[in-house]
Amino acid sequence: MPAYAYTGLNAGGKTVKGIETADSVAALKGVLKRKGVYLTAVTEAAAGSASSSRATGGGREIDLGQLFDRIRPKDVSGMTRLLSTLLCAGVTLPEALVALTEQVESPNFKNILSDIGSKVNEGSSLADAMASHGHVFTKLYINMIRAGEASGSLETVLIRIADFMDQQEELRSKLTTAMFYPMAMAVVGIGVVALLMVKVVPSISEIFAGQGAELPFTTRTLIATSDFVTKFWWLVILAAIGVVYLARKYRNSPAGRETTDHLLLSLPVIGGLARKIAIARFARTLATMLSSGVQLLQALDIVRSLLGNVILEKVLTQARDEIREGAGIAPALKRSGHFPALVTHMIAVGERSGQLEQMLTDLADAYDRETSSAITRATALLEPLMIVLMGGSVGFIVFAIMTPILQMNQLGAQ
Repeated sequence: MPAYAYTGLNAGGKTVKGIETADSVAALKGVLKRKGVYLTAVTEAAAGSASSSRATGGGREIDLGQLFDRIRPKDVSGMTRLLSTLLCAGVTLPEALVALTEQVESPNFKNILSDIGSKVNEGSSLADAMASHGHVFTKLYINMIRAGEASGSLETVLIRIADFMDQQEELRSKLTTAMFYPMAMAVVGIGVVALLMVKVVPSISEIFAGQGAELPFTTRTLIATSDFVTKFWWLVILAAIGVVYLARKYRNSPAGRETTDHLLLSLPVIGGLARKIAIARFARTLATMLSSGVQLLQALDIVRSLLGNVILEKVLTQARDEIREGAGIAPALKRSGHFPALVTHMIAVGERSGQLEQMLTDLADAYDRETSSAITRATALLEPLMIVLMGGSVGFIVFAIMTPILQMNQLGAQ
């Protein structure tokens, strides 16, 4: 019977290690489960059967939790809110982390929280312990935690982080929902046109060829296109993949990103929507960080990396440099020309009244409402546009097929 060296989590969320014999990895998981240990990693401890060698990757460590376990922003948000609740109830941070480790269902997340709890017990700050898991906790998250620990208001900061993450997730959900219907229509339309071009048009073209009549230009174009797609479909797929690859490569280059971001902001409907989303994210993030005690210049550095548009990122970089030299936020943003007058005016009022965080929050709420309305309008425009494109494509095919048929019927009647 093969032996396995394993790593797991016990009922208290602590990492345990040991060596156990079992017929297979599945059997090992059952044995450890009965002992109250959740298996997270396993290594072949000694040479065993071929099947056990394959199960453990030939002696290499396999992290079973990471194979199919993905930590979602919603999981992090829920954990953050629960941590704040426990701390507000008077539970100490180490005890709260143990309780969270038992609470979460994701094995991977359990392992991460257990590691964070161990580091906190060893004297590390919560921010430093989370910083070693940067793939789960963002730079924004960690800096806000660090500011909350420094100011003694960690519970309040945790609530703000959870609210911020929930609002960002809600915005992403709205965008995904809005794009689902147009994308589904596009897929259906492409499928219908492809079916007509590959199955229907070749059959019709054989009938026309047997008649020996001269075909209209639209029909000849349709038949030629159908022949090309039928014979060289693989080339069409390769060309599409190549175009997508080159477009993404160009987009990831510095010059390509600047060009595409400038073009995005210049588009009639989509540009306005992208600008509203960026401004809402800027205002919400900056307000949350300033309220949590993060310094302005440091907050601007973090906010800049979250905008997702290199043009607006350059604006914030320039604004940060001007603020460092003593300028206000509103004049620095106004000179760029990329932030609407309403935004700079509200920020200026907030600076003068000493209520910048509240003014930024109100601004973010206003632009969130504008974003929702803009998404609704964009979706309302996309739906008829997709219908027109689909109808136009199918209509062209039908017209190209029916024109010679009607001409032949007219000649037959004469």
